[in-house]
Amino acid sequence: MSEHTERPNSDAIIDAFEVRSPTGTDDPLSSAEIESYREEINRLDGIIIDAIRRRTEVSKAVGKTRMGSGGTRLVHTREVQIINEFRDKLGPEGPAIATALLRMGRGRLG
Repeated sequence: MSEHTERPNSDAIIDAFEVRSPTGTDDPLSSAEIESYREEINRLDGIIIDAIRRRTEVSKAVGKTRMGSGGTRLVHTREVQIINEFRDKLGPEGPAIATALLRMGRGRLG
């Protein structure tokens, strides 16, 4: 049995930066704020990339185990559930993101 390590709360990692939304052209972000926001975007991109790599690794391990025991490469109902969750939480672009993640974890179909 593998040891489970406690992971930090993802909200604390992601929400560590306070965002000020300008109210219009009379309240633009300063150059310094824009630079700070870009640094935050870069930090978040790093977290996203690391999470995608980890998700892909875990998904491939599950797929190999399933296929090694005579199962299929994918479980359709599970993939539909994931796509629907991404749609619900991310809106119309969610399914495309979910599909890309699923493909990375199991390879292309067909």
